[in-house]
Amino acid sequence: MVSFRRRLALCLATAAAAAVVAAPAAAADSIDRYVALGDSFTSGSLIPNQIDLPCTRSDRNYPSLVAAELKPAKFVDVSCGGATTRDLTGRQFGFVPPQYDALTAGTDLVTMGMGGNDVGFAEIVVTCGLLAVTNPGGSPCADHYGDTLEQRLTAFAPKLGEAVDGIRTRAPRARIVLVGYPAILPERTGCFPIVPIARGDVPFLDGVERRLNEIVAEQASRNGAEYVDTFTRGHDVCTPPGTKWVEGIFPTAPAAPVHPNALGMRASAQKVLAHLR
Repeated sequence: MVSFRRRLALCLATAAAAAVVAAPAAAADSIDRYVALGDSFTSGSLIPNQIDLPCTRSDRNYPSLVAAELKPAKFVDVSCGGATTRDLTGRQFGFVPPQYDALTAGTDLVTMGMGGNDVGFAEIVVTCGLLAVTNPGGSPCADHYGDTLEQRLTAFAPKLGEAVDGIRTRAPRARIVLVGYPAILPERTGCFPIVPIARGDVPFLDGVERRLNEIVAEQASRNGAEYVDTFTRGHDVCTPPGTKWVEGIFPTAPAAPVHPNALGMRASAQKVLAHLR
């Protein structure tokens, strides 16, 4: 009869072998070309040091931090503030090359954070902020938009699926990772007037963002890509400096209003790296 120790050793050896077999194909030391696509939540708008204008790209955005850890042979970051899925194939601002131009047959890792501008992120922030001034205790933004934002989200979903297909066509052997958006608002109440969003609009807008992330996750699953969830409670615009990962309308750390700061980018990078490994 096989002894208990021998059986235990056999089980451990089998488990170790299975873990090796299940290891990701794109190990850190095998990445030849890493391309980062995305909008301002990827580019790191106004986070020092800004290394590309007018795309407001930071050398401390999450793709740069991921690349510093993985050390690919080639790292190309074409994320750009204000980008939509149209700018993957078109010239943003009329002269910034299409983001897809960075993709090659030799690309083996692609990350992309995209969608906020497709549904009108900047317009929503401004509109809801102005409406809150006259009705801070109500839900003027929800009343104003009704189901309009849900319609925008529904229209965006197939565009993201097409974007993933476009990446795969240009980089057929790449591991494609879609990165979601961090929590911008708390679940309820908010912190008016520090962040001018009406009390009743906080859960409404939080729900819109959560729905956006759900769509990103769904399209990743349906189109053979991967999804990284960066939505974490307790670091939103209403939390104190040093805790917040997303700045408010009036930033307390270098970053664009209502955008991730350096702490937020570091947190997103950690999420991406944990997923890749």
